[in-house]
Amino acid sequence: MAIMITDECINCGACEPECPNTAIYEGGAQWRWADGTTLKEVQVDGGATVSGSAPQTPVSDEYYYIVSDKCTECVGFHEEPQCAAVCPVDCCVDDPDYRESQEKLISKKEWLHAGA
Repeated sequence: MAIMITDECINCGACEPECPNTAIYEGGAQWRWADGTTLKEVQVDGGATVSGSAPQTPVSDEYYYIVSDKCTECVGFHEEPQCAAVCPVDCCVDDPDYRESQEKLISKKEWLHAGA
């Protein structure tokens, strides 16, 4: 499953540099598939293909957020999600809307980083 940041976030930014997939962004900031990954193009829901460097709509305008499709819970990098490990208010929690197996998380990590 992916990790999400709750509305209890105090916008300290401790989590952002810890993410190996660059899946964490400041509230209101546009995100890109290519940030921190090797992705050049991505096929999105509906079958459209978008450039990895194309800006995407922020998930939250109020506090830091995690792009679920880029989150691997740090599988393949660390023993535990680093955002949750450094969060001073424990607002980085499991996202119940994105349940993924260990195998799926490993596959996603390989997709994001071209097998790295």
